[in-house]
Amino acid sequence: MNTRSKLRVRNWVLFALTIIVVFSLGLLASSILERKSESAFAYTPKVKIGLNEPRNKVWGENFPREYQSYLQNADTLFKSAYNGNAMIDMLEVDPRLVVLWAGYGFSKDYNQGRGHTYAVTDLQNSLRTGGPTGPDDGPMPSTCWTCKSPDVPRLMGEIGVDNFYKGKWASKGSEVVNAIGCADCHDEKNMNLKITRPALIEAFEAMGKDINQATHQEMRSLVCAQCHVEYYFDTKIPEKEGIPYLTFPWENGFSVEEMEAYYDEKEFKDWTHGLSKAPMLKAQHPGYEVYLTGIHAKRGVSCADCHMPYKSEGGQKFTDHHIQSPLNNVANSCQVCHREESENLIRDVYDRQNRIIVNRDKLEELLVRAHVEAKTAWDLGATEEQMAEILQDIRHAQWRWDYAAASHGGSFHSPVEIGRVIGTGIDVAQEGRIKLARLLIALGFEGEVPYPDIATKEKAQAFIGMDVEKLKLEKEKFQKTLLPEWMKAAEEREAKMEDGE
Repeated sequence: MNTRSKLRVRNWVLFALTIIVVFSLGLLASSILERKSESAFAYTPKVKIGLNEPRNKVWGENFPREYQSYLQNADTLFKSAYNGNAMIDMLEVDPRLVVLWAGYGFSKDYNQGRGHTYAVTDLQNSLRTGGPTGPDDGPMPSTCWTCKSPDVPRLMGEIGVDNFYKGKWASKGSEVVNAIGCADCHDEKNMNLKITRPALIEAFEAMGKDINQATHQEMRSLVCAQCHVEYYFDTKIPEKEGIPYLTFPWENGFSVEEMEAYYDEKEFKDWTHGLSKAPMLKAQHPGYEVYLTGIHAKRGVSCADCHMPYKSEGGQKFTDHHIQSPLNNVANSCQVCHREESENLIRDVYDRQNRIIVNRDKLEELLVRAHVEAKTAWDLGATEEQMAEILQDIRHAQWRWDYAAASHGGSFHSPVEIGRVIGTGIDVAQEGRIKLARLLIALGFEGEVPYPDIATKEKAQAFIGMDVEKLKLEKEKFQKTLLPEWMKAAEEREAKMEDGE
């Protein structure tokens, strides 16, 4: 081939390559413009969202991607080695809990939570709420609704925080109906993350901190910390007139010992144990406090990074509002940072949980024995002076067990801290039982106090003297009388909101 032919071929090749490059760049530009168009379309407001708007579907008009992912929270099929998001009767799984909570509502009924979608209905159906037939009936205060619905900030805005906390839980039942959602965490004006529960703001103020100085990444955990924390109802605030005011015990710090010291200083107790008569503490769900002691918090990883990771759809990056276990979404949560196979990551989580639960179960057994032995001492005529230190040991040991058990994933979030807490709980429980053994000998008791037959939930509830059938009848009466009235009132209010009233 002569030189002229070679040049002709080369020119044609360059021309073809130029055409291909120009065509590819055109496709790329078109794709970018299309994605920009989709992005702009996705966030063009279709409706005006009002202050404290509790209806998630209204927010969904403006944020369809987030809303569609949010709807997946209704799914309850995921199951891990320990629980999942299906309803599980934890008293059936572990009847020792009935004895540990004797005299307290959780010994009546304690189910594994099904997630945010079911928070309202699960509370309505729980035997812990009793069977109210009127707004002033039932054992639980209004404060128990605080973390269950975006209707709560709406009500707090309408009637004030103090008035929301006042009264029994049934007094607000017809008002609290919408599932946990958008208004619990977002500002309707600019969609920024927002703290809607005053208890968290007040807790920061009590520590001398300003929560308004929190970064966006910190807020991706703090909106969770509105509810996934340890708290109690303080009825001794002078200016609150005995209102069960939601309070976080953080003034001394976040650790199990610091919160314990806070409660001891205030001489606070959640209830008196039905067998041992110990002044007990019930840990709620100190997930945020435990998370702060773990490696993820130290690396700046937020709750949302793992439980609500970012995802892309149609060129739009957004937060996945299907709030779930990372074990059900390993690719988008764990593997963003950990370049390992899913099976290995999940196995690592289960290994940590297994090791923690062995010792946690041992502490449970020791506590059951301590409560039963303490009852035996009382039955033999022990005095309050003789029992004082023993009861304090039982209180402190069970507080550590409950702190570890109720911390929502604590065995993974911070296995070293949870292992330490359970270890100190075992030490304190054994110290109390040694004191009990000496006292029982002094009272004339010989041998070992028999461990009760609590192989099933029913046997355990019978052992502590609970009339479960009565509780069920009360709940059935409530569901046939007051609950339908709530639903009717809620439907009428929703209809008025639809009409713009």
